[in-house]
Amino acid sequence: MTTAARFDLKMDADEKAIVAKAAALMGTTMAGFVRVAAKEKAQLLLDREARLTLTERDFTAFARALDSAFAPNPALKAALTQARRKVRRA
Repeated sequence: MTTAARFDLKMDADEKAIVAKAAALMGTTMAGFVRVAAKEKAQLLLDREARLTLTERDFTAFARALDSAFAPNPALKAALTQARRKVRRA
C-alpha cells in the first residue's frame, strides 16, 4: 500500500477555468487531470534529458573512435601494472 503525498497548487481564475474544462472533457476531476498531465510532462522531460543526441558528424567521429584500436598511454600501463601486483585472482 502506498501513501499519498500532498502537493498544493495555486492558480489564477483563468488557469483554473481552462483546467476545469479540460478535466470535464476527459471525464475526470481537476486534481486527477493535473496529476496525469504533470506526470506525462515530467516523464517526457526526463526521457528527453536522458538521451544523448549527436549530429551525424559527431556520431561518425564517435563510431570511428570506438572502432579504432586502443593504445593505452604510459600512465594507464603503469596503473594496470600496479593493480596486477596488488590484486590476487582466486
